[in-house]
Amino acid sequence: MRLLRPFLIAVILSAVFFYVTTYHSRHLWPASLISQPEKVEITEAASTSGTEDAEEQNNISVYRKNIESVVNITSRAVAYDFFYGLVPQEGQGSGFIIDKTGHILTNNHVIEGARQVEVTLSNRKKYPATVVGIDRSHDLAILQIKAAGLTPMVLGDSRDLQVGQKVYAIGNPFALSGTLTSGIVSSIRSVQEPDGLTIDDAIQTDAAINPGNSGGPLLNYHGEVIGINTMIASNVGQSAGIGFAIPINTAKAVLNDLVTLGRVRRPALGVRTISISPDLAGQMGLPADNGLLILQVVPGGAAERAGLHGGNEHAYIGNTPIALGGDLIVAIDGQEVQDERDLAQSMNNHRAGDTVKITVYRGKKKMDFSVTLGEARQQV
Repeated sequence: MRLLRPFLIAVILSAVFFYVTTYHSRHLWPASLISQPEKVEITEAASTSGTEDAEEQNNISVYRKNIESVVNITSRAVAYDFFYGLVPQEGQGSGFIIDKTGHILTNNHVIEGARQVEVTLSNRKKYPATVVGIDRSHDLAILQIKAAGLTPMVLGDSRDLQVGQKVYAIGNPFALSGTLTSGIVSSIRSVQEPDGLTIDDAIQTDAAINPGNSGGPLLNYHGEVIGINTMIASNVGQSAGIGFAIPINTAKAVLNDLVTLGRVRRPALGVRTISISPDLAGQMGLPADNGLLILQVVPGGAAERAGLHGGNEHAYIGNTPIALGGDLIVAIDGQEVQDERDLAQSMNNHRAGDTVKITVYRGKKKMDFSVTLGEARQQV
């Protein structure tokens, strides 16, 4: 009996412990006996309407000002599949209204190869679109819809953009219509598109740009269009913080041709040139360290008509024959010209028929010529 007593005491203590800690805690207060409050008391924030800071207010203003002008573009094409024959394909992109007659600016790659193009406005109304003009070399296209009450966007100026400037992108990434993202100008650089075309002075930004944003506007702090979002640098096919936009000035230079002719009258100066480095300038005795030396003017071309001169002294650079003695181009419309890239950029901002001021050195004498640009023979 003495041996059983400690065991019994242990059993009793265990039972009491179980009752107090488990059974009793679950059943001592049945749910029906717990008092229920008449109303849940929560802590709510005071109304914040109208208390946005200056940056938030500007974000809201830019969005509201422009959202009605941004459109969603659906392009439908037909591809051939070896097993299934003709297979319909559909693509999505963005664009924006540039005038009240329904012209819309977008990327050429958004609608390239499409048999049918449809535009959806911010009010969700859908319209069939006509392709009015394309410029493959700048990846631009103009569409037109027949709709009333359209609000065109304000086209800004993409010259003199500074790294660090605030920018906004509005578009339809992944078919999510009316999306606003913000960032800064990260850099201004020339970039090559997947098809091999080069965008001169492309605007690099960290504003999120994803598939579906192509063709949409890149806006400055005032809500003015400074670029057309066109491509991203990414290993995963979506935003990695590096997006690129075509400068709006590049588009403005060709808009009239695209709308009226359906193509671009590519300007031509009518010269064959060579870039001059400080070393070459020293060897040739030129009065400027950089520029474009005119080797030859095209007979009957814009440069010859304006009175510019090509070279007349035969010489060699390595094994390459050149002609010395021609005019040295150092500026166009007051903008310094150092190489062929600068000349190409200047031509991209003009069209055939425009008049430009060419500054040259003829010998040691600095001269200005007014040149009416001709039209390049090859339409790209």
